[in-house]
Amino acid sequence: MGSNLTIPTKNKGEIKDMETDVKVDELVRVYIKIRDERDTEKRKWEDREKELESQMKVLGDELLTICKETGADSLKTQFGTATRKIHERYWTNDWASMYQIIKEFEVPELLEKRIHQTNIKQFLEEHPDHFPPGLNVDREYIISVRRKT
Repeated sequence: MGSNLTIPTKNKGEIKDMETDVKVDELVRVYIKIRDERDTEKRKWEDREKELESQMKVLGDELLTICKETGADSLKTQFGTATRKIHERYWTNDWASMYQIIKEFEVPELLEKRIHQTNIKQFLEEHPDHFPPGLNVDREYIISVRRKT
């Protein structure tokens, strides 16, 4: 793609150059075509992934049954080793109590370190003079393309 595309900022993006109009039309057309193909391929993969996960679940369940019946925690074969292990996952249905425990025992590390994007944006809009030290912001222009209706 050439670098001769110039879009004036005045007149709300009105483009008067016919060559530029055609180029922008083509860019949007191809962008939508690629996005559609990407969406189609993603749906195909998601469907195939579900099939594969289902097949692996059946096989895994059978291996777990064999481990249980034999009292083994691992099954070594010529192709590889299947290992039985406990997978734990924690969550809460009572955030007020969870926050109380975190405060009482001073264990903020029980929470994952990530910032809720919408809430921090709203906080900064409401409290512009209280920008937390160490907070980083990355802003960039992106393109959003809508199909003509």
